[in-house]
Amino acid sequence: MAHGPATLAVPLREAAGRRARSRLWRALVLHGGGWALSAVALGVLLFPIFVMLSTSVKTLNEVYQVPPVWVPAAVTWRNFVDIWTKYPLRTYMLNSLIIGAGTTCLNLLAAIPAGYAVARLRFRGRQAFMLLLLLIQMFSPIVVLIPLFKIMAALHWLDTYWSLIVTNTVFTLAFSTWMLASYFRAIPAEIEEAALVDGCSRRQAILRVAIPLAAPGVVTTIIYVFITAWNEFVFALTFISRTEMRTLTVGLYTFIGRWAVQWHYLMAAALVGVLPVVILFMLVERHLVRGLALGAVK
Repeated sequence: MAHGPATLAVPLREAAGRRARSRLWRALVLHGGGWALSAVALGVLLFPIFVMLSTSVKTLNEVYQVPPVWVPAAVTWRNFVDIWTKYPLRTYMLNSLIIGAGTTCLNLLAAIPAGYAVARLRFRGRQAFMLLLLLIQMFSPIVVLIPLFKIMAALHWLDTYWSLIVTNTVFTLAFSTWMLASYFRAIPAEIEEAALVDGCSRRQAILRVAIPLAAPGVVTTIIYVFITAWNEFVFALTFISRTEMRTLTVGLYTFIGRWAVQWHYLMAAALVGVLPVVILFMLVERHLVRGLALGAVK
């Protein structure tokens, strides 16, 4: 029996409709599922920040209320005043700022020449040197805590900024050297050779050509070193015993008492302690993103 064009068109339209519905369903499942998972992940990441913000403006009774109060009935800004007047939070932040800035400067003074030498010079033991840097990076601070304490005591560096500046520099130097070496290696050597031909010395070529071209990597290194030193806790707790020399991380620990935790003060102080890092990120965000993108390509 012969089938006309009209008879064959119906199954074709039905098959095309089924394929279109199948594609639509797959698109909804894949994209919808991706958006749902992203929303869940974002919620998990932002929930602790919400709890910190909420707790920082609660009263003490609301902090320990059961069931918990997620949104306080009245915002209590007094907590932020108390942490500045009743506790030496200003001193803690100043100490952390001095240690972070000192660590960053000392790290760059060592990491920039080391990274440039590894990227440009060919010397005996170069690979062994890089592997040794990786080996240092693999050590946990806890492993060498007691030996470092004895060294700092012998140098009379306990309760001083130098104990934390030098220690943080040592533990961040390996990663900084590797990172800067990758940026210097990506700079064409012909640019520096042209500067040398024009009369620049090797030091001038590094300062005027290599470092400006590797600026994104330098900024990324600064962010990494500063945040590492700002958040460091173990060494600061071990090497520092005087109250006026405590860093912010150790100072936050003082809000945890023997019988109770002052969560409203702790969260308010933590929120204040995050602000300098956020401001630093906002100031160098463009260079940081560019540096991380270039580092990923390399």
